[in-house]
Amino acid sequence: MQSAFHQQPKLRLSLIAVACQLACFAAAANAQTSTTQKTDADAGQMREVVITGKKIGMGLMVTEDAPKARSTITAEELEKQRPTGNAYEALEMLPSVNSYNMDATGLFGGGLTLRGFNSDQIGATINGVPVNDSGSFSVYPQEYVDQENTCSEFVTQGSTDVDSPQVGATGGNFGIITCNPENKQRVRVMQTLGQLHLNKTFVRYDTGLFPDGRSKAFISYSKAHSKKWKGEGGAEREHIDGGFNYDWDRFNYVHATILWNNANNNNINNVTLAELQKNGYEYDTTAVFPGHATPTKGKADVDVTPAPPYYGLSRNPFKNAIASAVAKFRLGADTDLKIVPYYWYGFGNGGIQQRSQRENSFLGTTVNASTGRYNTNGTVDLNGDGDTLDTVIVANASVTRTNRPGVTASVTHTMGDHTILGGFWYENAKHRQTGTMVPVDNNGGFDPWLQDGAIKRADGTFFQSRDWVTKSIGWQAFLQDTVTLLDDKATLNFGVRTPHLKRDVTNNLSEGNTYGTYRIEKTYSSILPQLGARYRITNDDQIFASIAKNMKAPPNFVYGNAGTNVQFVNGVATLKGDVKSETSWNTDLGYRHQDNKYIATLTVFDVNFKNRQATAFDEFSQASSYTNVGDVRNRGFEIEANNMPINGWSLYASAGYQKSEIKNDLRISSTAVLPTAGKEMPNTPRWKGGLSLQYSVGEFYARIKARATSEQQGTFVNDETAPGYTTFGLDGGYKFANYGLLKNPKLQWNISNITNKQYRNPSSTTVTNALAYPGISAGTLRYYLGAPRFASVTLSVDI
Repeated sequence: MQSAFHQQPKLRLSLIAVACQLACFAAAANAQTSTTQKTDADAGQMREVVITGKKIGMGLMVTEDAPKARSTITAEELEKQRPTGNAYEALEMLPSVNSYNMDATGLFGGGLTLRGFNSDQIGATINGVPVNDSGSFSVYPQEYVDQENTCSEFVTQGSTDVDSPQVGATGGNFGIITCNPENKQRVRVMQTLGQLHLNKTFVRYDTGLFPDGRSKAFISYSKAHSKKWKGEGGAEREHIDGGFNYDWDRFNYVHATILWNNANNNNINNVTLAELQKNGYEYDTTAVFPGHATPTKGKADVDVTPAPPYYGLSRNPFKNAIASAVAKFRLGADTDLKIVPYYWYGFGNGGIQQRSQRENSFLGTTVNASTGRYNTNGTVDLNGDGDTLDTVIVANASVTRTNRPGVTASVTHTMGDHTILGGFWYENAKHRQTGTMVPVDNNGGFDPWLQDGAIKRADGTFFQSRDWVTKSIGWQAFLQDTVTLLDDKATLNFGVRTPHLKRDVTNNLSEGNTYGTYRIEKTYSSILPQLGARYRITNDDQIFASIAKNMKAPPNFVYGNAGTNVQFVNGVATLKGDVKSETSWNTDLGYRHQDNKYIATLTVFDVNFKNRQATAFDEFSQASSYTNVGDVRNRGFEIEANNMPINGWSLYASAGYQKSEIKNDLRISSTAVLPTAGKEMPNTPRWKGGLSLQYSVGEFYARIKARATSEQQGTFVNDETAPGYTTFGLDGGYKFANYGLLKNPKLQWNISNITNKQYRNPSSTTVTNALAYPGISAGTLRYYLGAPRFASVTLSVDI
């Protein structure tokens, strides 16, 4: 868990190599192609597939052959999108993908739900590397990779892939595949300019093949900036991607990547419905810091607390790096070994740093005899006036440092009609989560990383609003047998994976934990079977079915909730109750039609969600804590269709319907129960649709796209609803003729929300109730507001 704010309801199967070569201009639209591409099947297993025909579904669809539901977008689609966009935004047209962003640029992040599952219940990978937060399983889409270096993204809506390195995914998975280095030497320069001072510069250098004919590399750098669409502040982002390929042949190679990101954004204020109705659509953080009260010895000086918070003290700084490699070796004519080592590093904080700190409320050295807890009567003179009577504005937030090495190793062996995949995944993540506090000057300035001048207690130790160390050791074995029958008309897929997660959490004595230092260890494990089948009715038509069990272990903050989840019996920390892993059974039944003119898919799904985790009242312990609160059923269908270009015209359409049902009421206290049985899950719109109509001729293309979302519930009780909405976008581009040393010059424009639609999405999936009920106070539901119309242009050129 990176921070309270950084948990915002912040995809390796698909096309890798040649997908980058798919042109988004009409010259390629009329060309027949027959291409061999490497794809990453089921989050890691490389295989060869042959794609023959015209453009593959405008980049919003590809021909699929898996015995389960899956959707893929390629570089052809990604190249049309605004280059500052993030992974969530890139998937917004797909059925049952309910994604939303804080702004139009994508630099500020956003949220995503898939068939009713929130992003922290969906496995996420980049090049096969897990990127869900190792503590909370949250996903932060704006951090990982430049969109210019992304060649495809995929979603498996129901079953998590058998070799996917996940212990926190009950709702399928999505993955990002980065582009390989180019075979020819090239420098690509891209410049994006737009409203709100949007500015992104991107430079990528490809070495081309080295003289050995086997090696090639690339490195790219980008710098992006944008102001917020409401209120003061903005986003700053620097990013470096690099890749190196060494290919002995198509069966033996090493492909390595490193992705580095450094971002520091001011937060866009999420508002309640009452705040929206009272203050208007552009209500945000305050632009003025009132300064500190004049220090006066002997007087209890109290700083004015800005409300809403001062924008400079509401920010989200974070830096992270992901290094990984894919090494594949042919051991025999029918046997391949694949190893994927990786290392993930992250450091930063986020949320609202603004804190009113009393000078006499630091951790003390004595224990309260009646409660057995340490007193918080320690004193520190924060403003230097010679007394400890004051209340001073300081900067404080949850700081996270993550070191996360891991490796996946697998062997694929072909034996007659059987392709057997077996392997093992191991990861050892260390999560250090602290809550340091630093001074704020009279103009509201401070070190956003909360390191310089960190405030100490009287005994010289650092103030900590929390001080956790979490060691999360994950591992799993997996085995899958894919059987082809009837001259490849039929495919049967039998798989099983056995995820384990050992949580070892130490919660040190701090201002946030006055019970004393304690340590808790607990291991979660499960056996997760999968079964899939695909049958070709004709060369163009097939049916498929799958059923899979998924799981999500409890997040690490369960063990840090001293006094709620963690109880103290005779001074010994005990995890109250037994918070079980969430599980889900996901069933898909579908039909695909794939010929040279049209692609269409229909999928009917049923999800049984067991042991959902949330905060509720436990009758045995007579207290509220994070626990398992019941079951959810979600049923529906998904449709995707696309035609190949006809006289320059291409159409993609998607539609999804789902009906979720919470099966149990939610007990809040010994006397109060919320009537949640029969209600719908939050952030799960019944209807979701997408439409993209494109015309291309020569070197020009233009398209209009529409995305429609029906109303969605904001709470488990369904007592506050976000209205449905439809937004429209307009994209276009033109490729100019080469000019001297300048190759492939392209001009692209993107206009989002062209009707200036005002709409809102709930920013959380965990609010139980927005209204008060007998014995139960009202919760606070906040919303992401839709950004207004936004236009940008991008010029790119190769040298």
